[in-house]
Order: sequence, then C-alpha cells, then structure tokens
Amino acid sequence: MKRFFLISCLLLLTSCEDDNTLNNCNFLFDVGVNFTVNLNLPQFSQLQIPNSPILIQGEGNLGIYVINTGGMYRAFDAADPNHIPEDCSFMERNGLEVTCGCPDENKYLLLTGTSVNEQLPCTLQEYRVTESGNNLIITN
Repeated sequence: MKRFFLISCLLLLTSCEDDNTLNNCNFLFDVGVNFTVNLNLPQFSQLQIPNSPILIQGEGNLGIYVINTGGMYRAFDAADPNHIPEDCSFMERNGLEVTCGCPDENKYLLLTGTSVNEQLPCTLQEYRVTESGNNLIITN
C-alpha cells in the first residue's frame, strides 16, 4: 500500500512539473487577430517579392510581421514569446531576422519562426495566413 502511494505521488509531481514547463513557454497574450492584407495596395505590394517582410502595426501583441517565403505566406507576432510583455519585448527587424530589445537580445528567423544561434523554449507566435485572390487573411 505504501509503495502504491509513493509511486502515485511521484507520478503526480512529475506530471505537474511538465505542465508548468508547457504553460511557461509562451508569455504572450491570446489576442484575437482577423486582418486582411490586400496585395494590390501600395503599402503591402512588397509582399509580392519573396523574402521582403513587412510589419503590420496595431495587430497581435506588438504588431505582426508578414513574409512571403517564396512558396507561402507566413505571419508572426512582433513580440518575443520568451519574455513577459514589456517595452523591450518588441522585436526589431534586420533583414530576415528579428531581435528582441531586452538585454538577452533573443534573435529569430522570420522564414521559420525559430531562434538563431541558441535554443529557446518558444518559437515565434505564428498566425494562420489564408490566401484568397489578391488578399491574405491573417487570423488565429
């Protein structure tokens, strides 16, 4: 009986630890996103060129980066998912990389959403992009 109790407690503690790790991965708010990009408009025409990302301000947590990867469109939140939201969490773009303004300067690749140079717990928060004629519909 004691063995059963000890094994049950051990399993419970182990499963709680895993749940906490998963829950702490993404610090970003779950904001509703439903934005349409008309590729015929001048401010979005750059997206017709592969590897030429744009920033859509006022959407997502701190904006949304949209990129044409050459085969598909992808959209990522402009806030670092590995930080509690603060002023330095916004990620500045330099080419195809975005860098967090916080002291650790986390870097991510906009083509994949993965971190550059080091393994981080979270990748960039990605939004769904649906193509409809000359429109891109970005949602979560």
